[in-house]
Amino acid sequence: MPGNPLILRLSRLMPLSAREVGALVALCAREERFRAGSDIAIKGRAPRPGFVVTHGMAWRYRLLSGGRRQILTVLIPGDFFDLYGFLLEAMDHSVAAVGPTRIAVIERQAVTRIVAAHPRLAAALWWSALQEQAMLRERIVALGRRDASGRLAYFLCEIMWRMQAIGLCEDNGVRLPFTQTDLADALGLTPVHVNRILQRFRRDGLITLDHRRLVLRDLGRLQAIAELTPDYLHLGRAPPEALRHAHRERKPGR
Repeated sequence: MPGNPLILRLSRLMPLSAREVGALVALCAREERFRAGSDIAIKGRAPRPGFVVTHGMAWRYRLLSGGRRQILTVLIPGDFFDLYGFLLEAMDHSVAAVGPTRIAVIERQAVTRIVAAHPRLAAALWWSALQEQAMLRERIVALGRRDASGRLAYFLCEIMWRMQAIGLCEDNGVRLPFTQTDLADALGLTPVHVNRILQRFRRDGLITLDHRRLVLRDLGRLQAIAELTPDYLHLGRAPPEALRHAHRERKPGR
């Protein structure tokens, strides 16, 4: 599967063998399609099988009284959703497609097989879970302590860095299929406030946003506003000791 975002994402952590790449291709063989705005998983219902986003975007969200919505996290191509969700009785949040979205369904048995047969891929899956935890920690900092400009700068930088990691960003530009209401629901702001900050970022030459295409014109200043670097995303290669351990695990008899 050329351009498989899961392979692109995990290969940043460690070089993958042809056998490991083949296992990931097989893992993503069964796709489902969802229209923009449709729910992929629903709060209160039994967990659905895990999946990987292969095209488009989705987000986790919660609805409160009066229709208030909090967007929790954004899932981009190559991101896993709850490979271990079968341990729960019911979903505690919902997941919806942002635009036209495709997912690769991953049954529990497939996860068990790949972990047993491919220890290095098991390590890569752990790394993926650790990255998601790091992103959630940064989100707590953003919502709890950053001002409105810092929150929006953080969100735009993170999306761009994550899309770069899977080859979907060119010249600091990405497609951003979010409305201002979506951004507000993700950042705990009002749409009016988001509009004002976007307009200021435009005037200051920090971004351009045209027909849902976002270009970060001054990444350094946006990072300064957010007080942020991409280090928390752990997008580089695994540390040497982790790679040595993964290599030992690949040897026959291990």
